[in-house]
Amino acid sequence: MTGTPFIAINALFVAAVAGDCDRWLLVKRTNAWVPPNMIKQLQDSRAVLLGAVAIFALGLTTSGYALGDGLRQSKMAEHRSVTVRGVSERNVTADLATWPVSFSHQGADLASVQQSVDQQAGAVRAFFLRAGFKPQEITDQDVSLSREQPTNRDGEPVGPQRLTVSRSIQLRTGDIARVRAAYSRQAELLRDGVELVGSGSNVSFTFTRLNALKPEMIAEATRNARESAEQFARDSGVSVGKMKTASQGYFSVGARDGEDCDDCGSSGGSSPFQKVRVVTTIDYDLG
Repeated sequence: MTGTPFIAINALFVAAVAGDCDRWLLVKRTNAWVPPNMIKQLQDSRAVLLGAVAIFALGLTTSGYALGDGLRQSKMAEHRSVTVRGVSERNVTADLATWPVSFSHQGADLASVQQSVDQQAGAVRAFFLRAGFKPQEITDQDVSLSREQPTNRDGEPVGPQRLTVSRSIQLRTGDIARVRAAYSRQAELLRDGVELVGSGSNVSFTFTRLNALKPEMIAEATRNARESAEQFARDSGVSVGKMKTASQGYFSVGARDGEDCDDCGSSGGSSPFQKVRVVTTIDYDLG
């Protein structure tokens, strides 16, 4: 046979690409002759395809690693923060004293009971005036009447009703020193016939200028928190970044220097010597 040489093949599988899917092309068994240059072209196409697939796989691997590393770095960055607290305190002296004096009398006749209570009220007022307080600082507060019927074991009434009249007079003043001096002499009330009820006579001291202190104390607490964060950063070999979150605690008023102060607060306490305190909590980024 003359001319272009032919090569006989029984079957040939070659790779081809159609869209995104890999397919295998089968050159059917035949007795026909296939030109060598066609086989060369198919082999070249297969080499190009395999090279493209390898490059694509390498790109996916590199991208996946880069993405994973980026996420890891981002996650680490999220946790590079520090939470610190800043405290600010002020020693204060109460500027308002509230002193209620409660008393009562019990009897069977309302008129006589009321007369006794009126006499006690006069004694309380006289006590406050002798101590040097102004009349406008002394005010009448609550007054109440209760009735109680005594009974026997069978629940039947026995004797007249018991009438109890209770009354309260309050002193409200800014003269803290005078209040403390008068409070130490409250036994005079008993000698004057005042029938104190329960605790009867307790003074509540209040610091009323808390709002004037708040801006300065908040600023100081914030500075102290920043200083704590910077100290932590220096010890850790990092730097302090921007503030992430911040929360301000409530202002508390408590006893100062171990003074006994029951229920000290913005509404008052049993000691005039008090301490105002605020705590600020801040999260800072670390670089």
